[in-house]
Amino acid sequence: MERYSRQVLFQPIGREGQEKLGRARVLLVGCGALGSVLAEILVRAGIGRLTLADRDYVDESNLQRQSLYTEADAREGLPKAVAAVRHLREINSAVEIVERIADVNALSVASLVQEQDLILDGTDNFETRYLLNDASLKWNIPWIYGACVGSYGLCLAFLPGLTACLRCVLQQLPPPGSSPTCDTSGVVGPIVHLVAALQAAEALKILTGNLRQVNRKVVTVDVWENRVATLDLSQLNRDGRCPACGQRRFEFLEGAHEGRTQALCGRNAVQIWRSSPRPVDFKPIAERLARLGPVQYNEFLLRAHVDNLEIALFRDGRGIIRGTQNSDEAQRIYAKYIGN
Repeated sequence: MERYSRQVLFQPIGREGQEKLGRARVLLVGCGALGSVLAEILVRAGIGRLTLADRDYVDESNLQRQSLYTEADAREGLPKAVAAVRHLREINSAVEIVERIADVNALSVASLVQEQDLILDGTDNFETRYLLNDASLKWNIPWIYGACVGSYGLCLAFLPGLTACLRCVLQQLPPPGSSPTCDTSGVVGPIVHLVAALQAAEALKILTGNLRQVNRKVVTVDVWENRVATLDLSQLNRDGRCPACGQRRFEFLEGAHEGRTQALCGRNAVQIWRSSPRPVDFKPIAERLARLGPVQYNEFLLRAHVDNLEIALFRDGRGIIRGTQNSDEAQRIYAKYIGN
């Protein structure tokens, strides 16, 4: 307990709460801006096991706001989950940390969320958040939503059976292009750390059993315009008409809203995944693409530069085409150089 003595001295946590943290199992989806800060806070707090699920790799443009990573990680082109685990194990070797280099979707989410005590949102898209909401309700696991863009951010905790769910708040997916992104509005580092801190605080309350202290309100902050506000959601879903928590229809778990391509926030890139993932042999692909431009690969990831674009290929066949946000063009590039 000496390592966590200052945390134990905080009476709402105490020794009993610290012991609960040491047994806690947390899934963090997304190791980007919010995720990298969240992971460090929880590892320093001494949680028992942290599972990191992320589909992306470290790029130089990440370093402005994704505080866990270094220039060396970007040069090596490491998957974020791998780079995060390396740094986190140096921070606290007593925490069990598991990396999952994978897209979290309807096919993969069940194996990730089951047996977890809490799900943390470090994602950058609504599709995945609605999926996490379905998983939270089906397996009765709390989850904490976080988002930020520009200088604005928000945080909201969801407790199945005790609070409204995400679909009570937003019944339908927002239309494409209707919400600002870091592509269109940018993002400043302070709001990332502030929202992650709010999420981490709610996580510590939940994991130590202090459910009465969990904030049932949406907290919104704008660090540039000096605004802080809350919105009470306690009156939502009183009639049980919510399709998810009221009617138990888990459309996102069933894959009803998933596609084969997805634009990635802040990356000028499109992700492409196969309906039936299977292992990829990087060596012959690298030899073939080397005739067209620079290629590098490690045990996790292949990166090639062709047609003024970058192709990042993962072991499961999932690809990220950087340099376009056109899904048709991305699919064409993938099919031309990687195959269907």
